Amino acid sequence: MADTPEAIRKSIRTYLFVGGILFIGTIVTVMVATVPWLDVGHHGFDAMDAILGLAIAATKASLVAAIFMHLRFDSRLLTWVFVAGLLLAVAVYIAMVTTFRYWQA
Repeated sequence: MADTPEAIRKSIRTYLFVGGILFIGTIVTVMVATVPWLDVGHHGFDAMDAILGLAIAATKASLVAAIFMHLRFDSRLLTWVFVAGLLLAVAVYIAMVTTFRYWQA
């Protein structure tokens, strides 16, 4: 069964839209890390910047997996495996950062 020209245009439009969202997310991430007037704590890179960066990274990773890797067409079990892996990675990152920052001898 061949795709209709309308279906092809719709899929291209979807990919361009998601690509634009990923581009904007990258710009926001770079701005949070580099622009001084966006500094939440006014004294360098702090926890709020890290939380915002993690949230943007998780959103971008989810979009890539759902749209470009066609996860939305697969079983819900695979979606939960992806989400569990993402949450585990964030938990390990937070544990590592707090260990080095707050539990030093």
